[in-house]
Amino acid sequence: MSLRTLNLGILAHVDAGKTSLTERLLYAAGVIDTIGSVDSGTTQTDSLALERRRGITIRSAVASLRIADTVVNIIDTPGHPDFIAEVDRVLGVLDGAVLVVSAVEGVQPQTRLLMRALRRLAVPTLIFVNKIDRGGADAGRTLAELTRRLGVKAAPMTRVVRPGERGATAEPDPASLADVLTGEDDALLAAYVADESCLTPRRLRAELAAQTARCAVHPVFAGSAVTGAGVDALMAGLTDLLPASAGDPAAPPSGRIFKIERGPAGEKVAYVRLFDGTLHVRDHPTGGRDRITGLHMLEHGDWTPHDSVTAGGIAALRGLATIQVGDAIGSAPGLTAHHFAPPMLEALLVPADPADGARLRSALAQLAEQDPLINVRADERLGTAVSLYGEVQKEVIQATLATEFGLETRFRETTTLCVERPAGVGEAVERLNTPSNPYRATIGLRVEPAPPGSGIQVRVPVDYRYAPLYVYRTLDLFKEGMDEYIRDALRAGPRGWPVTDCVVTMTESRYSVADGPPSLRGADSTAADFRKLTPMVMTQALAASGTIVCEPLARVTLDLPAWALGPVLSVLSKLESVVADQVARGDEMTVVATLTAADAQELHRVLPEASGGEGVLESAFAGYRPVRAVPSGRRR
Repeated sequence: MSLRTLNLGILAHVDAGKTSLTERLLYAAGVIDTIGSVDSGTTQTDSLALERRRGITIRSAVASLRIADTVVNIIDTPGHPDFIAEVDRVLGVLDGAVLVVSAVEGVQPQTRLLMRALRRLAVPTLIFVNKIDRGGADAGRTLAELTRRLGVKAAPMTRVVRPGERGATAEPDPASLADVLTGEDDALLAAYVADESCLTPRRLRAELAAQTARCAVHPVFAGSAVTGAGVDALMAGLTDLLPASAGDPAAPPSGRIFKIERGPAGEKVAYVRLFDGTLHVRDHPTGGRDRITGLHMLEHGDWTPHDSVTAGGIAALRGLATIQVGDAIGSAPGLTAHHFAPPMLEALLVPADPADGARLRSALAQLAEQDPLINVRADERLGTAVSLYGEVQKEVIQATLATEFGLETRFRETTTLCVERPAGVGEAVERLNTPSNPYRATIGLRVEPAPPGSGIQVRVPVDYRYAPLYVYRTLDLFKEGMDEYIRDALRAGPRGWPVTDCVVTMTESRYSVADGPPSLRGADSTAADFRKLTPMVMTQALAASGTIVCEPLARVTLDLPAWALGPVLSVLSKLESVVADQVARGDEMTVVATLTAADAQELHRVLPEASGGEGVLESAFAGYRPVRAVPSGRRR
């Protein structure tokens, strides 16, 4: 029997029960003998100590089970708003998803953000209304909220018997299915009007699968992850209604790295979703020196060694030292590099013991390797600056450093993460054998502004005669080295912020020659001379050009009850935001506005009071603008 593969994401607002549902699915499929508890910290997928303690999922985890002829790889995604970027990263490797909604609390703020992300990326999604056995459960009310607050076309698949009781059950109820499906397909509606009997149960199921695959409708199942009620129907829906992987094993390999961690021996482990082709042990998937030295896939709950992974599969790869989260494997059409919006916050992190500074920097480098959303910058005087997407990340980083590296740390105040842009053109040069230059090299650099959002471009138009090829071996390697040195030097400009949106050109290069003219004569130059001289020249060039400090902007989308529009617009006015759009939808409003990242944090703080706790805020990076006053606290 040929096996199909379904790569599935499970998503939910915090505490709606998605990790419990994962446990129930693994138990029902025979992968585990007992069901773990989020409260007691015995679940399969929440591996971080902080995840177990707080009962939330922070990093995506992977589990696997088999339902009939389908292998289901479950990626248990984060549900906390601070980790929405991690959710977006994982959604790109999924075939389908289950959105878990509590029958007690109904649609919650993060539910709306998650559904918005699922629809944006066109991920076919089933909805599981959980906790029907809890007091206050109301599946009917929750179903109405799915339509009203999420704006989705819901296809009810079950009805709840004895809601709110421990013995609550979910029974099949396809009564409204024909009405839902014909409302989305004119041809199907015409056939149904002509002959109602044409919509047999089999055809209805096939039409439901087709409309689910194109995200036109969302089948809704009800049940309880704790008691198991309704889970069998959900499992049947996973295999019948969600599209399985359809890659070509014979095509060139193409895939995506969606997670990186360190193994027991400290080795890098990269998790790949392969869309097409086949990867083998000893392959060089990145086109460089890296080679796959080990390949593991999930079988019966355990990662087991394999020689290869084929299209549609998920595997843990060892040996890829230079790979990063979000990297593409292969170059299939449409498989572009994964770019993440830059973080807008930063906080200084210091060790409790000042002697642990080097250990802290090493540990943070490993965390940044596992998560590209973490960026660190060493500040020899103040500590280590860590970029952030939200306040909860601070607790996560501290807990991880304590449990995995034995480091006690504390964060200082969180600030907005600004950047610097060159105000004009600046040039500088330091020449060999001059009083101001302590290094055995000549370097000249010119920095000039580039369009906003263009990043950093480095040009090294140096003739091979002026590069120390006895050190770098080839001119290309010398250019690569200078590119790295220049980018490192731009990590902190004159005001202490990263410099971006510029073009840096190397205008001069010379090295020591033992029998050369007096201006070049001396001991052999080394790579260290060029590396250490570069930031010195870069600092002078930036001083000559001048820089403009720019603060990040956030584009916020607010979902509000209609009555809260006035109070919220008043808050937006005080924060000097620019309101771009207002859309009414029944008794709710959606407001889109742009404001500074600092003000977006303030809006997040005051929104519950202004909206009676019903407002939902989604924030996205929207570029930079010059600050009105230079922020303090970020000096060299």
